[in-house]
Amino acid sequence: MSGTFVGMPKFPTAAREALADTQLRHNLAHATGTIRAKRAAVVGEVENWEDVRLAGAAVKDRALRSLEENLVRLEESLTARGAIVHWARDAAEANAIVTAVAQRHAVDEVVKVKSMVTQEIGLNEALAEAGIAAWETDLAELIVQLGGDLPSHILVPAIHRNRAEVREIFLREMAGVGRPAPDDLTDEPAVLAGAAREHLREKFLRAKVAVSGANFAVADTGTLVVVESEGNGRMCLTLPEVLVSVVGIEKVVPTWDELDPLLRLLPRSSTGERMNPYTSTWSGVTPGDGPQEVHVVLLDNGRTRALADEVGRQALRCIRCSACLNVCPVYERTGGHSYGSVYPGPIGAILNPLLKGTGDPQTDSLPYASTLCGACFEACPVRIDIPEVLVHLRSKVVDGHRDDRLPKPEAAAFRGAAWAFGDGGRLGRLERLSGLAGKVLGRRRTTLGRLPGPGAAWTDARDMPVPPAESFRAWWERTDGGRKETPRG
Repeated sequence: MSGTFVGMPKFPTAAREALADTQLRHNLAHATGTIRAKRAAVVGEVENWEDVRLAGAAVKDRALRSLEENLVRLEESLTARGAIVHWARDAAEANAIVTAVAQRHAVDEVVKVKSMVTQEIGLNEALAEAGIAAWETDLAELIVQLGGDLPSHILVPAIHRNRAEVREIFLREMAGVGRPAPDDLTDEPAVLAGAAREHLREKFLRAKVAVSGANFAVADTGTLVVVESEGNGRMCLTLPEVLVSVVGIEKVVPTWDELDPLLRLLPRSSTGERMNPYTSTWSGVTPGDGPQEVHVVLLDNGRTRALADEVGRQALRCIRCSACLNVCPVYERTGGHSYGSVYPGPIGAILNPLLKGTGDPQTDSLPYASTLCGACFEACPVRIDIPEVLVHLRSKVVDGHRDDRLPKPEAAAFRGAAWAFGDGGRLGRLERLSGLAGKVLGRRRTTLGRLPGPGAAWTDARDMPVPPAESFRAWWERTDGGRKETPRG
């Protein structure tokens, strides 16, 4: 199972480092604020937006309820149109299939459409081990690749970089892997995009094999769909002789008609556009037009595990729009790298544990990377109740540690609380001790200050009040529930 970055620390550790990077926080705040404003403007134009959300969620739910039937139909439709369909249980199988196709054609490079699922399985690294270079052609993905970096956002993988940093990356790295950036390169976005276009053009024209993902797959017609904003995807899907598409099995929808709400929801929620500039669809092989050998790899890689989770399966509705990231106060301050995965933000905090399962310390930390404010659910175009799934996954993490010989501090604290609250006599004695401490300490202060040991993590960010001199239960007994209030003297 892949999908998480090897060696990444748990979220609290990674987030603490990210919070110390003021440039990162500035870049994130500017970018997410801009995307939020664009999205709000175009969503506000749709009077029945909530109805469209409900329709999109219903389409995905229907597809997931009949997933096996839809996938068999998709395979039949693709095969009838000349495509070769492969099934991959995990990342290793998918990588082996794509590598074998490239090796059969004796190529040492492939061009790629932006694809989350190929990042999930580590395809670039697998191809590199076989001596095959995988060139990212999406502008943001190119920036990440040239910078030796990791993606930090679903829609804008290089969101943590500003344009001055991008200029330096282009000047420093482009010449080593192809056409160099011009010496007079500025940091104007149009100029940077032009340099990327020139750099990529030679790769497009010589590539024999391309690799893509798919935003959707239509079972009835055997149609794969990719939406994008730059045109690089269209180049990859039409110029090379061989096309290999790696598609998560949750991307299938039964019919062409059911694409309608999804194609209305996705651009407004992701790029803040009414429709994507490029919506490419293809079905198998068309003689004399486009790739003449088409492979489709249908990937599980934990998706059936997620489907079996009655609460968590709604995460498979996700259409990878990134709207939840752009409204999340945690993501905006810590960035995507803190999540240690190609799926960052609120959706990553639930999708990674669902795909991978619990038990890994880094993955187990992700359901806690949230304030549970609910902004992600309000923004999600397919109504994934991310807070509900986060709480559900937290319970799974806790359950996984119930039999630990050495309980965690919070578990020990709750066991102590259960012991105290489980007997009225014990609770009363503890309240009297607490009241005595409150009388003594309350003469000099109102807060306890910094507590030692595990309590330090709590009091470093909060004021811990001195225990009250009298408990509620003692006050109730003394005053008969407030009816006989008397001065304390």
